[in-house]
Amino acid sequence: MTIKTRILPLLACGLLAAGCATIEDKEFLGYKDPGFGEANRATFAAMVINPDPRYDTPIPATSAEHAAQAIERYRTDKVKVPERVSTTEGIGDN
Repeated sequence: MTIKTRILPLLACGLLAAGCATIEDKEFLGYKDPGFGEANRATFAAMVINPDPRYDTPIPATSAEHAAQAIERYRTDKVKVPERVSTTEGIGDN
């Protein structure tokens, strides 16, 4: 066999292997994918809380004493039964 016939299959294998290169491999050559990390940045931005929120209507005042009384009623099984409200009417009701 001559040298040319030995090199030809090696060159063909080298070209086939180069065709399988991915973006990660190209980063070593200076290529940087502009969308890399975009999902991570979007998720992080969704988790950020506004430290000084502005609301259209003021938050109603609450009472810790009122909440404590409700918890105590729940613990002693003396919960106030809510008023039953009907949302539908029968046809024969007048």
